[in-house]
Amino acid sequence: MGAPLKRGRARANLREHLEELERLVDTAGAVIVGEMTQQIDRPNAATYLGAGKVEELRKKVVETGATLVVFDDELSPTQGKNIEDAIGQRVVDRAELILDIFATRARSAEAKVQVELAQLEYMLPRLTRMWTHLEKFRGGIGVRGPGETQLETDRRLISHRIKLLREKLREFQKGRAVQRSSRRGEFKASLVGYTNAGKSSILRTLADAKDIFVEDRLFATLDPLTREVQLGENSRALVTDTVGFIRKLPHHLVASFRATLEEAREADLLLHVIDASHESWEEQRDVVNGVLEELELLSQPTLLVFNKVDRLEEQALLALQERVATEGHEAVFVSALQEDGTDPLKRALQTHTRARRPLAEIHLSHADGKLLAEIHEYGEVLDQRTIGERLVLRARVGERLAGRLRRAGAIVERESPGS
Repeated sequence: MGAPLKRGRARANLREHLEELERLVDTAGAVIVGEMTQQIDRPNAATYLGAGKVEELRKKVVETGATLVVFDDELSPTQGKNIEDAIGQRVVDRAELILDIFATRARSAEAKVQVELAQLEYMLPRLTRMWTHLEKFRGGIGVRGPGETQLETDRRLISHRIKLLREKLREFQKGRAVQRSSRRGEFKASLVGYTNAGKSSILRTLADAKDIFVEDRLFATLDPLTREVQLGENSRALVTDTVGFIRKLPHHLVASFRATLEEAREADLLLHVIDASHESWEEQRDVVNGVLEELELLSQPTLLVFNKVDRLEEQALLALQERVATEGHEAVFVSALQEDGTDPLKRALQTHTRARRPLAEIHLSHADGKLLAEIHEYGEVLDQRTIGERLVLRARVGERLAGRLRRAGAIVERESPGS
């Protein structure tokens, strides 16, 4: 059921939003038997839709034999309960559907905790609706029934469970912080973007890792996954795949996944993956930027990665490249499915890693074979010569390696950018 407000491009976007909702329903495992739409001036406080449309919906449910009605817009607890009473079948909104999908897709202990926390926070204000069989009990002094007591007990139990889950998430967060500290000094990039934009496919191709799960469905990836990517010329990057975003993403879900998205906060570069072949890629880009802003990540250095360019005609691709260049965004255009299709991204990552490892002239003794090996392994040696009894190297090295070399007695002199 799609019922957008009469504003802006609501009517133009209605079909695309419903198609996305259909994909979500399919991902959740349900079979679609019909759809209804209506544009409204403002939501009815009691039933979201008007009385006439609710009755039409009831008849459609009977006619199709539907056992579930999914609304594309978020319903209040009261609206959801009243519609269920009117049509005689269960009603869920987009937020509840997304939470259900996340629950089935969660694999790691951390993802399961995050999803359960989001579900409980969503459920808490809706408990009364779930206890419809207790309506025969009336409130008031002298007539308080066990139903009200049970409802309050459930609220307390859920609130206690939420507190425990938040504590568990804090423990996971500490563990992630330890992992990140061990990777300090490495160049880190995080893939972010709309769900199904191809983030996992890009990581799989970049890292040549066939074990990375890829599926043409929404929210195929929930757990962050990090792989080392060799960029050539002795440079590499740690690239992390993160959970995809979607329009009308439940606020509780964003909040509970904050810990996972710490990976993106610690990244040197965000790789914002955009499905170039999608007709609404601009709206999807804006949705992702909105979530990044909510997570206070919008100020991070960002590279736009337009994926699936193999689906575009040559003229359409040229027009897109011109437009992005005019807007002044740093961007690359890739295809995770074509041979060498991710090379532009590799070159861009190499440029960013080099910026993190400025040129330096390094003087060390011939006897320092261990230091020399370390420079060749973790740096990029451009020139090596002998002056007297010392080796002189011109190389790109990060601050961490430069510090280790100085402590070991080597002389490290940074070159100025223009030299």
